[in-house]
Amino acid sequence: MAEGTTPAGLDGLPPLHSIAKGEVVSVQSYGAFVRLPGYKKEGLVHVSEMSASRVENASEIVDVGEHVWIKVIGCEIQGDKVKLSFSMKAVNQGTGQDLDPNNVMADQDARRRKQFRDHTSNRITLEAVLNTTCSKCGCKGHFTKDCFSAPGLQYALVPEEDDEEAQQQQTATNRPPQDSDKKKKKKKMKKKKKRERKESDSDSSSECKTKRRRHSNSLDRQEKKKKKHKKQKSHKHS
Repeated sequence: MAEGTTPAGLDGLPPLHSIAKGEVVSVQSYGAFVRLPGYKKEGLVHVSEMSASRVENASEIVDVGEHVWIKVIGCEIQGDKVKLSFSMKAVNQGTGQDLDPNNVMADQDARRRKQFRDHTSNRITLEAVLNTTCSKCGCKGHFTKDCFSAPGLQYALVPEEDDEEAQQQQTATNRPPQDSDKKKKKKKMKKKKKRERKESDSDSSSECKTKRRRHSNSLDRQEKKKKKHKKQKSHKHS
């Protein structure tokens, strides 16, 4: 840190990557605040820096008033405010030995924090592209039906014969019962008319037969009368 950037009145600021033993002054669900001797400000030990294994709550690891070994892994100065970040997993809690002398874990954690901070800017939007080829225009990424539905000339797909038969069957099955009732009534009326015609034809034929019989009978009678008349004439002459 440069001399001009250090705020006034913050004497005893621990150097970066230094190891010290401090007292836990506050425990929250996201971490614990530790105060170092000779420095009036406290730093935060995040739950991700408490143990190599996953920690859900800081109260599972430390309690208020407990003394722990920490390593300074971050220092941010914003005006008169100083934010310190500590790590417990980088130090052996029994002996105070530095478990990350080359600060590899600290650099990795710093990179992760920077990536999480930049999640609101430069958003990446992914769009799925179909692995298909349009048979109409030859372009990739869309179906033929989508190409037909594009603005401009409108096209309609010609249904196949099987599709037409299936549609006809569906329309026949989906017709309301009224149409079937009407058809039945029409059929009954046609049958009645045919019967009436047959009956009328039979009646007319019977009438014709009776007339013919009558006519033939009348002719026979006339012939008989003529014969009788001739016989009578022949007897008179004799």
